[in-house]
This record gives sequence, C-alpha cells and structure tokens, in this order.
Amino acid sequence: MLYPGYSAEDDYPTLEGLLGEGVRLPLVHTLMRHDAHREDALLDVGGSDVLATGARRLLDHGVDSVVWACTSGSFVFGWHGAQQQIRQLRDVTGTASSSTSFAFVHAAASLGLTRVAVAATYPDDIAERFAGFLRTADIEVLSLASRGVVTAAEVGTLGREQVLEFAAAHDHPRAQALLMPDTALHTAAWLDDLEARLGKPVLTANQVSAWEGLRLAGHVETHSGLGALFSRGGHVEVEAVETGTLADSRRW
Repeated sequence: MLYPGYSAEDDYPTLEGLLGEGVRLPLVHTLMRHDAHREDALLDVGGSDVLATGARRLLDHGVDSVVWACTSGSFVFGWHGAQQQIRQLRDVTGTASSSTSFAFVHAAASLGLTRVAVAATYPDDIAERFAGFLRTADIEVLSLASRGVVTAAEVGTLGREQVLEFAAAHDHPRAQALLMPDTALHTAAWLDDLEARLGKPVLTANQVSAWEGLRLAGHVETHSGLGALFSRGGHVEVEAVETGTLADSRRW
C-alpha cells in the first residue's frame, strides 16, 4: 500500500489482523507536502515523482501487487489521469497495480452495484469530483454529502460514533450501498457496525484498497468481519488500467 502522509494508516494493520494468516499489507508513506483537500495540493500528492519514489521503496517488501491508497489523490486527475498513475506504478514496480478510486469501481462491480449514496469527508468541490469519477463508470450517485473537512489529519481524528452517525445521516433509501471515499477516515474496525446500522453494504476507502490489492494478487478467499465486499463480493476479472466503464468491467 502506498499511503499519503499520516492519518488513518493504522487501518491497515487492523485489516491485516482481520484477514488472518498469510496476508500482509505492508505500507509505505508517500510525501505529502501540503495536507489539504484542495485540487492543487492533491495534484501534488499524487504527482508522478511522489508515486515513483514510494513505489521503489515498496520493492523492498517483495509485494505481489501495489495500490495507491489515496482516493482524492487519484480521482482528482480524472479518469485518464488516474489510469496513467496506474501505468506508472506498474512500470516502476513490474507488478499489478491500482488505486483506491478504481478500487471503488471494481468493488461496486463485484457487488453488482449501480446506484449508490456517497458520504464524503471532503469539501463540496472535491466530493463532487469523486461523484463525477463514479458517473464515468456508469454508477448512479443518488445523493452526495460532504463534511467539508480540509485536512486528512482532522479526518483521522473522527471516532467510531462520529463515523457511524455520518454514514447513517447520509444514506439514500434507493441506494444499494453507501460509499465513504477518504483513506484518511478510520473505518476498518467498524465495517460490520456500519453495515448493521444501514442495513446494506458500505464501502470505505481503506477497505476497498485492501480488497483491490488482494484481488490483484490473486487472493479470492472470503472473510468475515470486513463487510459484504469481503464476505460475498464476486471475483472481478478486470485490470484497473484497462477498465473503461462499470459496464465494460462486467463484460470481462
């Protein structure tokens, strides 16, 4: 996992523990010059120099796949720019690669989702960019909520009850699932709690990032305690860099 800065990176040891023996989620922190959910800062966070430097450090871990675990630092580049990030990671590491933005698209395909609600911690303009990314993948966004938090550091301080209430307050009755897109948001320990509160699948950024990395590494086992994605999600045979739309991914 390539993870920008420091905020909710401890979700990955939590996920690793829930996944059990034989699964490792080694994490490399990438440079974050400016902690801000602003377009200029996010373009820098996901810049080619930053990703290449982090990717080279991941090679020391002997990984089977690489995930750029930053949603806003991928979708802010647009669909084709996010694809280019993946190609760069694959070129540097020589291994299967993806990002959290594409992980959401693939996770939705895995669960057969076409209508979602989004509860984003970002400011309005950045949250809308995520919704636009989903729409490019033919995923209908029925409702979009933004919490307006500027820094990842602040998002990382939100606790269990705040996360559960934020999710419950911004579901949509016709949505097949709720998406929470910020990897700075702690959710790993509360995935089943979130789904119990809403009565439907909840996809969160660190959850789908781990799932995407395991998918690319060929790990297709089901797991409990990690939400519907890990307990009943299907195996999607699709490479992130070659995905055009959600409909395309279903044809694979």
